[in-house]
Amino acid sequence: MMSSLKLYSTIKKTGTWTILASLATLSVVSCRQPETPQANIESSPLETQEVSTQPDSPTLDNLQKAYNGESNAHVMYLAFANKADEEGYQKLASLFRAAAKAEEIHRDNHAKVIETMGALPKNTITDPQVKSTPENLKAAIKGESYERDTMYPEFISQAKIENNQAALQTLTYAQKAEAQHAQLYTEAKNNLDSWRTQTGPFYVCTISGETTIQKTATAECPAVEEGESYLEVN
Repeated sequence: MMSSLKLYSTIKKTGTWTILASLATLSVVSCRQPETPQANIESSPLETQEVSTQPDSPTLDNLQKAYNGESNAHVMYLAFANKADEEGYQKLASLFRAAAKAEEIHRDNHAKVIETMGALPKNTITDPQVKSTPENLKAAIKGESYERDTMYPEFISQAKIENNQAALQTLTYAQKAEAQHAQLYTEAKNNLDSWRTQTGPFYVCTISGETTIQKTATAECPAVEEGESYLEVN
């Protein structure tokens, strides 16, 4: 009988201490401040690669040079167009305006790729040297020929080495358009007198900047979601 009472007493005490311990634990937990949830955000490997590894690439330097060149060409051709208008070369003025629009498209295309590589597009605009229209035309042919034959081929080769597809696309677009500009300027130079009395629009692809005198040639311009993929420039 005494053994049973002792066992009951021990169980009672043990149960009491267990309950007290549980209450103490609940009390401590309830007094803690709630923790602020933290999101585990992992950056995209592709985005990290574009920003961290590409800014020092030669292609980025080339794109900056191209961006600066196209920015200045845009300004220069608008000035050449005004001079051509003053001297009565209406069709040539339209060609200069079309080329200026194409250079603007190239400039913006280059800028987008530069930004995806983690850099800011930079240019230094200089005042264009505007002379007579025949002299301006010679300067335009020289500049377009250099970009077609030397500058853009070198830039394209480097973009291929780096396997930079976005840069390769914008540089290729520009080279093809510069080749068209050189051809059109040469045609104007060889027929300057007849071009002085002619008028008519040129067509510029809003995607690539390719420029043509024939509207049917615009079929090669990549399609856009809405509207026409080319501009008519007078």
